[in-house]
Amino acid sequence: MSDRLCTVVLYSDDPQVRDRMRLAVGTRPAADLRIEFVEASTYAECVRLVDDYEIDLMLLDGEASPGGGIGIARQIKDDFDEAPPTCVVIARAADRWLAAYAEVDATLVHPLDPVTAAATVTELLRTHAPAA
Repeated sequence: MSDRLCTVVLYSDDPQVRDRMRLAVGTRPAADLRIEFVEASTYAECVRLVDDYEIDLMLLDGEASPGGGIGIARQIKDDFDEAPPTCVVIARAADRWLAAYAEVDATLVHPLDPVTAAATVTELLRTHAPAA
C-alpha cells in the first residue's frame, strides 16, 4: 500500500497554537498517511488556500481572534460547494454544540492529546478521501 499525501490547513492567529496543532497531529498520523501542512493566520488566508490548493482537511483554532475557527468553518462550508472537512480545536468541551451547528466534522479540545489528535485527523482524512 502506498502512502497518501494529504494537505492540511492549520489556522490560528497565534503561531504557537499552530505549532502545537502541528506537533500533536504530526506529519505521519498513520502508517499510510503523510501530511503536508500549510498555514493561515487570517480568514482571507484560509479562503485563498482553499481556492488555490487541493486541501484535504482544515484544522482550525476555535479560539483565534478576530475570526474564530468555528465561524470560518461555517463560512467556508457555505461558500464552497466542495468544502474540505473541518476539525476545530476548542477550549471548552461545552462548545461542541456550537461546532455542530456550524457543521464542523470533528472537534478536539485544548490542550491537545497527540493520540486523540492523530486518530481524529486520520479518521477524517480516510472518511473524506476523494474517490479514486
